[in-house]
Amino acid sequence: MGPLTARLSRGGQRLRQADHAHPWVLDTAVVLLVFLLFCLPDLLHADGDGDGDGPQRFRMAFKSLPPAGALALQAGLVLPLLWRRRKPLEAFGVIVTVFAVQWALGAALRADVALFIAVYSLALHGRLRQLPWACGVMAAVMVLVAVRVRSLVSVWDALFFLLSTATAAVALGLMVRIRRAQLAGLRERAARLEIERDQRSRLAAAGERARMAREMHDIVGHNLSVMITLADAGAYASDAAPERGKEALLLIGDTGRTALGELRRVLGVLRDANEGTSEALQLRPQPGVAEIDELCESVRAAGLEVVYRTAGDMDAMDKGLQLTAYRIVQEALTNVLKHAGRGTRVDLSLLVRDTWLVVRVEDDGSAEHTTTPDDEGHGLAGMRERVALYGGTVSAGPASDGGWAVEATLDLTPQGGAR
Repeated sequence: MGPLTARLSRGGQRLRQADHAHPWVLDTAVVLLVFLLFCLPDLLHADGDGDGDGPQRFRMAFKSLPPAGALALQAGLVLPLLWRRRKPLEAFGVIVTVFAVQWALGAALRADVALFIAVYSLALHGRLRQLPWACGVMAAVMVLVAVRVRSLVSVWDALFFLLSTATAAVALGLMVRIRRAQLAGLRERAARLEIERDQRSRLAAAGERARMAREMHDIVGHNLSVMITLADAGAYASDAAPERGKEALLLIGDTGRTALGELRRVLGVLRDANEGTSEALQLRPQPGVAEIDELCESVRAAGLEVVYRTAGDMDAMDKGLQLTAYRIVQEALTNVLKHAGRGTRVDLSLLVRDTWLVVRVEDDGSAEHTTTPDDEGHGLAGMRERVALYGGTVSAGPASDGGWAVEATLDLTPQGGAR
């Protein structure tokens, strides 16, 4: 049953496509079929002889038309079916008019079936507000037919049969119309869902690119600042204290390897898991609060004096919030190293207050700031984006003692999808 249904579905689809490309073909085929089945028998037996003309009582009840008259009425009934889909109301009007004239003359034709096809087409293709008027007109001509055949069958029996047939034609047209509307709605909904899916994919990709850009900025910016500072210090000390220059070079190598490892961790999410299991095994978790001590050691080696303290339960924070806190501290220390330089004292604190984590990085301003620390650059913008994920705020500006301070607050119980 499955293959048969599939073949029928494909056949119906090909038929619809062919009809869409050549609509007149189907309409012409309907007219020819009606002519062969209903018009031709009346023309062949127009003289009243033969079995096809029915009982003697039936032949005598209606007027016999000459072939030319019968052909003219048949043409008026059948030919309007050619535009039954493009102009269903006009086609119905012409057919019902010819139908009324024919029965007013007292003639009966098999081509009267065209009226039921016309009302079906009006229910399917026409405007729905036109359908009640058409049904009213059709009911009136059905009364005319019932009166004309009262010598053969009672008026009520004739009306029951004729109105039932007309009702079935209208109901069939409405049913097909509703089904087509449902299918069109389903196709439209499927297309809309496909568009929404593509949009969500693009938004997710854009969000991931933004996250990767923040991570790359934090990693590269911090480690390059440390390496530049160490290189400058090593160059200065190479003549006076060669052993300090060597130490600076070793620290530069360690910092570079650390940066390379972090970059591999970040870029590892872009790799296909099947590309290399050996590299995948080298990937480590993203840094958190526990790694801030190591971060402080690296900037101390670059010449900053960092005092780090914490208060509260740091381990209770989720990994995403710990990563955010780490990146904020990393960016703030990088700015101090970049703009305040060596010899600067930095007070770094992470405090848990109720449901908030407060991260504060303040330098003493012992070295003059040459520029505003990344005031509207990617660093502060990245901080704000990270903090916004946790419903917090970030501020950066001059401290009361003349230095520079960065303070960020993060909600420990975020309601949205924080990373």
